[in-house]
Amino acid sequence: MVNAIASVPGYGKSRGSGKSSARVKKRDQSNEIRARMHRRKRMKFNEFYAGQQISAGPYEVKLDEVLEFARAYDPQWFHVDADAAANGPFKGLIASGWHTCSIAMRLIVEAALADSETYASPGLNYVKWPQPVRPADRLTLRATVIEVRRSSSSPQLGILRWRWQLHNQHEVEVLDLEATSFFELAQESQS
Repeated sequence: MVNAIASVPGYGKSRGSGKSSARVKKRDQSNEIRARMHRRKRMKFNEFYAGQQISAGPYEVKLDEVLEFARAYDPQWFHVDADAAANGPFKGLIASGWHTCSIAMRLIVEAALADSETYASPGLNYVKWPQPVRPADRLTLRATVIEVRRSSSSPQLGILRWRWQLHNQHEVEVLDLEATSFFELAQESQS
């Protein structure tokens, strides 16, 4: 996607810092993500069923996003210091596990949740990071629906329990979690 305003000479420049052009690039990427999401059919609660598998990706992990996320939210040395990480137990920088969870969230939103009736999650039953994610990894998500039901005490509440697994380009599992998602079904229950 081309941003016409950003192509105007001098637009977005701030005394040579390069940060404004990075913001323009990030905004362009966000616009492309939104456009891609709106081109896909969204799933509604009544389309989910136990045993269903949903795939999404691949998603390429960039070095700059690994560093940016870690500096902001998980500034441990093996996420932010390439020299120290090269001599550490992982022999290089690795992404934060929370960053890995965020990538899985983005992929499941793109594949199934955007424009659905979902509105919240009470949490995760478990989360595991069996292997680290590294810059340049290409991650693919497989979500397996475990349970789909309406709340017995509140029938306008749909409850979806599912397992999310992320694998890298070598088919190595890098994330395994079980999540519960809530869906607002008030309009559906009135019909």
